[in-house]
Amino acid sequence: MHFKMVHNNLNVSDLNKSLEFYDKALGLKEASRIEAQDGSFIIAFLADNQSQHRLELTWIRDRKEPYNLGDNEIHLAFETNNYDEALKYHKENNWVCFENKAMGIYFISDPDGYWLEVIPAK
Repeated sequence: MHFKMVHNNLNVSDLNKSLEFYDKALGLKEASRIEAQDGSFIIAFLADNQSQHRLELTWIRDRKEPYNLGDNEIHLAFETNNYDEALKYHKENNWVCFENKAMGIYFISDPDGYWLEVIPAK
């Protein structure tokens, strides 16, 4: 028996705002979409065009309150081939929410407050 990771899900409050953020901040593009016939939800799958892994963004029409992210210790990590340029770009856009210079990593925050780790390619 074998298992392969295929996607992670994040629920979002404003799908269009999130799609714009993930495109601008990380270059993720919408690869496919599922829409409920009654309009109650939309699921958008984002791709980086480098791996088969997808980020699933789920928008639920009737959800009005913000999502409870708890301690926000769960996160997704993204590797970049130009760490310094990425950090500068993310700082210019006010997306950096935490930087750990000792570890050589930082985090950006999406429109719903999810933290996304950025690490240099090894």
